[in-house]
Order: sequence, then C-alpha cells, then structure tokens
Amino acid sequence: MEAYALALTYAIPIFLALIGIEAFISWRMGIKINRGADMISSLGSGITNIVKDVLGLSIAIVSYGWLVNRVAIFHINNVWYVYIIAFVAKDFAGYWIHRLEHTINFMWNRHIIHHSSEEYNLSCALRQSISEVFSFVSLFLLPAALLGVPTEVIAVIAPIQLFAQFWYHTRLIHKMGILEYIIVTPSHHRVHHAINPEYLDKNFSQIFIVWDKLFGTFQPELEEVPAVYGVKRPVQTWNPFLINFKHIWLIITDAWHAASWKDKLKIWFMPTGWRPEDVKMKHPIQIVEDVFRMPKYDTFVSQRLIMFSWIQLIILLAFTMYLFMNFAAIGFPGVLIYGLFLMVSVFSITSLLDKASYAFIAELIRFVFVIGIIVSSGGDWFKLSEVFSFGPYLVGIFMFLTLMMVTYFHFRENSIVCFRCSLSLEEGMDIRLMAADMSL
Repeated sequence: MEAYALALTYAIPIFLALIGIEAFISWRMGIKINRGADMISSLGSGITNIVKDVLGLSIAIVSYGWLVNRVAIFHINNVWYVYIIAFVAKDFAGYWIHRLEHTINFMWNRHIIHHSSEEYNLSCALRQSISEVFSFVSLFLLPAALLGVPTEVIAVIAPIQLFAQFWYHTRLIHKMGILEYIIVTPSHHRVHHAINPEYLDKNFSQIFIVWDKLFGTFQPELEEVPAVYGVKRPVQTWNPFLINFKHIWLIITDAWHAASWKDKLKIWFMPTGWRPEDVKMKHPIQIVEDVFRMPKYDTFVSQRLIMFSWIQLIILLAFTMYLFMNFAAIGFPGVLIYGLFLMVSVFSITSLLDKASYAFIAELIRFVFVIGIIVSSGGDWFKLSEVFSFGPYLVGIFMFLTLMMVTYFHFRENSIVCFRCSLSLEEGMDIRLMAADMSL
C-alpha cells in the first residue's frame, strides 16, 4: 500500500496536467467536452477510489499468491519474458472482469460509476469504483499462475496496466491507423462508453483490442452514428457515493418488492438491468430509449459556486497528496481516519453541487470531524506541525471559512428560482435539440 501511495504521488500530477492540456486544446478548438460540475464529480470520484485502494479496503476472493503456489507448472527465469507474460495475462483477466461487470446485474454496480458521466474526456477515466469490495481478478490470472509468474511481478504490472488505460478517454484523438488493429484507441473506447444501441456492451478490452475481436465483442466507431455517453438509467447526481451504490440499491429494493422468491434470488445474477415483470409494472423507472433526445443532468448552479467547488477540490487534492507522501509516518489507524476525512470532503463538495438538502449538514459534520481530530491530537493535524508549526491552525481556519461559505451557497443557491429549472422535461429536451442542431 505504501508503494502504491508513492506511485500515485507521481501519477496524479501527470494525470492532472494531461486533463488540463486536453481542456485547453478543446477550448482553443471550440469543442465543448467539459462541464465544471461534471469534472469536479469525476475528480472527486478519483480521489475516493485511490484512497480506498491505498488503504486496501477490498478483499480478494482468491489471492494470486495462494493460486501461484498451488498451480504453477514451471517458472520462467527470463526477466523480460516474465514481465511481458504478466502484462498480457493481466490484460486478459481485465477483459473478462470488465465483460462480467457489464453482463451480470450485481457486478454492474461496481462499474456503473465509470460510465456515469454524460461527457467523455480524460477526467472520466478517474471515475472508478469504491463499491468493489470483493476482487475476482486472481481467478482470471490462472494463465499467469500456471506459468509461475511471481506475485511481485503482478504487483508491479497491475498499476502500470491500470494507468495505461487513462489516455484513451478523449474525443480529441480520431482513428489511429494501424494501431486500431492492435491496441485500444480513443475511437474504440468511445464506442464502449456510448449508450447507442449499435455500441452498447462492446469493446471490453483494456490495452489489446485483440480480445474483443477474438471473443466477438468488437464494434468499430461509425461516422454516421455519433456516440452518446452516460448510462441507460441516468444517475442524476454529481455525488460519486450515491452513484457507486445506486444500482445495488435498486437491486435490493426490486428483490424486496418481487413477489416470487425465485425472482428475489435470480435478479442478482441476471443480465444487467433485468427486473422482475411484476416489479417493472408496479415500480417503473426512467430508462433512456431515444439517446439523441436524452437531456443531460444539470443543477444550474452559479459560476461562483463552481469556482468555490474548484478551489475546494484543489485544496482537497493537496490534502490527498499529503497523505500519500506521509503514509508511513501517519501510520495506522491514522491513515484510516485521514481517508475518512477525504471521503466526507468529496461527499460534501458534490452534495453542494447537487443542491442537496443535506449539503449543509454534510459540511457541518466535516467541520466537527476535523476540529475533533485537531483537538484530540493536542493541536496537530497528522504530524503537520512537524513540517509547519502553524499548519494545523491553518487547517482549522480553512475549515471554518469553508463552513461559512457552504452555509452561504447552500441557502442562496437553493432559494434562487432558475428559469431553466422551471422548464418541463419536454421543453428542456427541445431546447437542447435546437442547440445541438445549431452547433452542427
């Protein structure tokens, strides 16, 4: 975990720089690929995911170390070969896990966050799950285990293979010639993120596109079918915590409402989105049928609130980097408490953007939580006083000012009657369609 935290101190600045470059280029080209609240939601989701991973808050159904010790037929001594085999094996495992997440109802819950944005840009790559409690990946690493690939090699390859999936989440790169036949490109992955009937549940590969072509799930991007992004049941929130558990909550409530005990059990393992017939009749939910008439989620917050939220997110990223750079020094259980602070912070920021009725309460809880930590540690903030003696006081002042600003925005934003918000859904869709036609 400490090594992964150290790796993130290098990876995070690179990711943020690339997101900034993409935003600048798209602005210069006059292409709108970002919305403030959506990007904040994506980056907030990224923070929650990396904190969860660094803290090791997941359970492997079968550990790779246990597997390789029992099934290895022989061991490869050549260092280059073993790393190449490990990378290909990890990518093969990733394809099947990814495919299962799209095809089995309960597994979709751990992946829905990644598809929840109705935009498509580099920040969307950071929308990763915190609801993935159990890991199945070792089961699909059997080929590597049979060849005796050491656990240490898999541990090195896994984050590299994950980080290598970042760059193709963009609309700015078109088809890439011969590379389209070898690796996953932005064109391939745009198809994967689209909810158009032609594109749905295609292109599951993570690095090598060969898996989709081999197992019949490949779909090229069509010029005549522009991709529409999001999920078929729109999440209607900026809050990554609500998105992470939205689908599983629907399964639980559907299982509760189902009259048949068979359906109560079957719903967990059926194809993604399946619901019992009696439940569909009594408890209908919104499903996107015409993707080109789908209104994008928007809470119509002021630009001042967007700017405030960006400032909060930037400072939160600084808090996150402090944790990763001082992981060993903070130690347990300190890192768990610090991780909880980061999680509550993301919840508070995104709740305010949602104009949620509990946004003020969430920030008040965060304020009390932080002050409690400072007071209980004798005026310190996770050893910050050893670096900067006045640091803990700045943290307290920052939290107080934040509470005051959240109070202001919470009551002001919720009291403003926005003309656009008063439009009917049908009128709203017509306006968006007119705007889309004009932009073409």
